[in-house]
Amino acid sequence: MSLHFHRAGPVGATPVVLLHGGGPGASAMSNFARTIPVFAKRFDTIAVDQPGYGGSDIGAITSQYFTHSADALAALLDELGLDRVDLVGNSLGGGTAVRFALRHPARAGKLLLMGPGGLSLNVFAADPTEGVKRLGAFGAAPSREKLAAFLRTLVFDKSLITDELIDERLAAASTPSALRAMREMGASFTDPARYEDGLLWRDAHRLRNEVLLVWGREDRVNPLDGALVALKVIRRCRLHVFGGCGHWAHLEKFDEFNRLAFDFLEGDRS
Repeated sequence: MSLHFHRAGPVGATPVVLLHGGGPGASAMSNFARTIPVFAKRFDTIAVDQPGYGGSDIGAITSQYFTHSADALAALLDELGLDRVDLVGNSLGGGTAVRFALRHPARAGKLLLMGPGGLSLNVFAADPTEGVKRLGAFGAAPSREKLAAFLRTLVFDKSLITDELIDERLAAASTPSALRAMREMGASFTDPARYEDGLLWRDAHRLRNEVLLVWGREDRVNPLDGALVALKVIRRCRLHVFGGCGHWAHLEKFDEFNRLAFDFLEGDRS
């Protein structure tokens, strides 16, 4: 399986992989269209469509999705001749970044994780969260109304969820291949033989990477209390919280997030 990706930035610059979140119609460009040209001024920026999203086929999932996606990413880096990369992951992409770092530790540099799936463990918030419930409702019976309701749980500023965005995401999510990918990916999170591999917080103590957790205070998909265990057990970890922000910190706090990311990614690597 070969992953589709978008690449921009100076040849020879530090390679940074951007991993998008999940949900209907998600893709590298849907999540990072504004981010790529900004990051490309400083980094060799590689925005990847994870398996089953955008231009990437789902492939045969025989493992938990984070593992499946992490190994597909390792194969892509082999194709590109990249030994080691920093990773920026949102939600589902954050989970993939963590599993990649755990399975391929020599190939993962710094990890910038925004409300990461799998690493987040709700200490006080209810499970499933509002966002996960709305995602499940769309998966059970897809409709434009259910997609719009899900997308609105991702943000604090509802004006970001435009009719154009809803229509774009619905079209991408409604193809037979996208619907099949959604079913197969979802099954990997519930199959008794595989789902425990998605509980990344259990393995987070093994991370030796420098980790920056970024959270929106009003995140209704992976609420803020989900950061507490990761912050406790990851040796080299810090947490930045944006007020007035939901699950899409890199969009809702665009300029502030980019400054934070650059400071982290370009900082001391000792």
